[in-house]
Amino acid sequence: MNLEKFQTILDYQFKHLDLLEQALTHRSYCADKNNERLEFLGDSVLSLVITHHIYQRQPEADEGELSRIRSSLVKQEALARVARDIGLGDYIYLGGGELKSGGFRRSSILSDTLEAIIGAIYLDSGFGPAQDTILFLYRDYLLTLPDTDTLKDAKTRLQEYLQSRQMGLPEYKVIKTVGKSHDQVFTVTCSIASLKLAYSGEGSSRKKAEQDAARKTLDQIPL
Repeated sequence: MNLEKFQTILDYQFKHLDLLEQALTHRSYCADKNNERLEFLGDSVLSLVITHHIYQRQPEADEGELSRIRSSLVKQEALARVARDIGLGDYIYLGGGELKSGGFRRSSILSDTLEAIIGAIYLDSGFGPAQDTILFLYRDYLLTLPDTDTLKDAKTRLQEYLQSRQMGLPEYKVIKTVGKSHDQVFTVTCSIASLKLAYSGEGSSRKKAEQDAARKTLDQIPL
């Protein structure tokens, strides 16, 4: 594994290479010295850097808006996207089972490893270099921050629409659940009595099914 090349991609050279090796080590490869503790640390460093950046960039945004922007940048899929940009999956130490199942492509593993790398840089050189690396990796995603309204989930947007027009709130009801406990699919209806609307949605959890139903309902309302 060419760690020199990877450090060039990161635009950061480790003083203590063992920290980088640990950050790249998944628990399936080594139960004792893996990246879980570094991931815990990196998560906090990442959150602080992104929070500080958007706080400065969005002086008019309130707490809720700032929280939604931050969440969109530090959630698992956002981290995995950054990890894929730098080809991180090619450098992770994985056990045989994870390798066979394509763990190097899995969003959860990619995002956790990226956070671990951030934690390793923080331990290796302190906050400043960790911040510089985060801003370097996120540079394309920080050029234009997302509109906070587009970051609201479907249930919230539907509720705000109805409340602004003094209409009753939607009612969500589970109408069907299929599959075994570890692999269920929920079907939920979203009903709005005042508009005489009712649409159903599906998801692997009740929450996801409710969001799907809310999205389908919003699609039918001229906002």
